[in-house]
Amino acid sequence: MRLVGPDGQQIGIKPLPEALSIARAADLDLVEVAAQANPPVCRIMDYGKYKYEAAQRAKESRKKSTNVVVKEMKYRPKIGAGDFDTKTKKVEHFLAEGHKVKVTIMFRGREMQHPDLGRKILDQVAEAVAEQGRVEVYPRLDGRNMTMVLGPDKKAQAAAERRRQTEAAEDAPVDDIAPDAPVDDTAPDLVPDTAADLVPETDPVPEPATQAADGPAAS
Repeated sequence: MRLVGPDGQQIGIKPLPEALSIARAADLDLVEVAAQANPPVCRIMDYGKYKYEAAQRAKESRKKSTNVVVKEMKYRPKIGAGDFDTKTKKVEHFLAEGHKVKVTIMFRGREMQHPDLGRKILDQVAEAVAEQGRVEVYPRLDGRNMTMVLGPDKKAQAAAERRRQTEAAEDAPVDDIAPDAPVDDTAPDLVPDTAADLVPETDPVPEPATQAADGPAAS
């Protein structure tokens, strides 16, 4: 057998007893990893650790895998506006969840003579859900039905989310009123408290002196 060491190094062609001795000396297991090779390939490893790591990798792979389900939504060629909106919103919801959607137009009687009506509805559906999905299988007749398959579009969904965030930021109310300025208690008070403070201080005006009359005083 061709023997591979625990670090992946090639030990060479060894008989089984010698390979077992090398593995036991390293306190590891001898595991056949390529039985179809000539000669068969065996590797020295910790088999318990190998199984655990393989199980963890498989578990992570299952977590990352998406369970894609194909949903179906049926329309009629003469569907009303209200029913169209309701059904199309459900299609959009399915796409947002990561599912594919098969959109089916059901024709009855003479409606089969007007496939253009069905094609028009399918085009309207594809346009309405453009932010969530894209057309994967274009409209085609299948017996008395016309079908189209939509799939999730991650890039379109991300672009739509960025646009909604931008619009929300632009529509947010802005407080134009500036906050009250802080009052500086240390500034001098320049406003007079009373009306008396408005009159500037002046020197008192002296009263006029009394002068004596010329001539003798009256007796």
